[in-house]
Amino acid sequence: MKLKKMIILGCASLLTLSGCVSHKKYNMLQADYNASQVALAESRTNAKSLEDMLAQARKDNAELKENYAALQKTLDQSILTNQSGNVNISKLVDEINASNNYIKRLVEAKSKSDSLLMVLSTNLTRSLNTDELKDVDVKVLKGVVYISLADNMLFRSGSYEISPQAMDILSKIAKIIKDYKNYSVLVEGNTDNVPISRTNIRNNWDLSALRASSVVQVLQNDFGVDPARLTAGGRGEYNPIATNETAAGRQLNRRTQIIITPSLDQFMDLIDKAPETSDTTAK
Repeated sequence: MKLKKMIILGCASLLTLSGCVSHKKYNMLQADYNASQVALAESRTNAKSLEDMLAQARKDNAELKENYAALQKTLDQSILTNQSGNVNISKLVDEINASNNYIKRLVEAKSKSDSLLMVLSTNLTRSLNTDELKDVDVKVLKGVVYISLADNMLFRSGSYEISPQAMDILSKIAKIIKDYKNYSVLVEGNTDNVPISRTNIRNNWDLSALRASSVVQVLQNDFGVDPARLTAGGRGEYNPIATNETAAGRQLNRRTQIIITPSLDQFMDLIDKAPETSDTTAK
């Protein structure tokens, strides 16, 4: 509007100075003015559009930054978790390897012990003649050697004194025991359920314990077995292997067993050295 007034004033001045402007020239000026107004309006519209676009771009950029920050945080957490997982997996593998080695040592120790016990049993059986084997039963069960001696060969009825014929057998057993110095020896007395009627023996508990003690003392005193390796125990009538209803069954139950077991020290040492498992790995 201000521009229009300036143009009109200009024309008036021109008219004053040089006379009236032609109608054709006036129309041209008017057209130029209208075109400039249209251009100005378009420029303003374009400027508004650019401002809107810039504002939208800034908004989009801010959202992109937020998304990037969230993605970076997720990535960092993932890397941290993965590193932690790798550490746990590596530790788990180490513990599994340690456990496998430990189990291997246990198996090797058990196999070695079983092999030695089988050799002991074989050597003992070979040292006895046919008649002696009738009164001696040798078995290897669950890593233990059981030497079962018949009651009628070792003792007179109701007695705990070793019979002369038993000494030769006990000497052969003692020799084998002495060859295996790392093995413990338990002598265990057993009876049938018939009550004892001796004034100096109260019951079958006494009789079984006294018989076991007699065998232990012969092994120690007569044949030189280290007493630190020997243990005597009585089980009375409470560990039968046959029925007590028959004479044959009662005879089987009246027995003394020499039980040879490997030293537990090597196994206890292995147990003490067992690999520990962490709580994290266990989970």
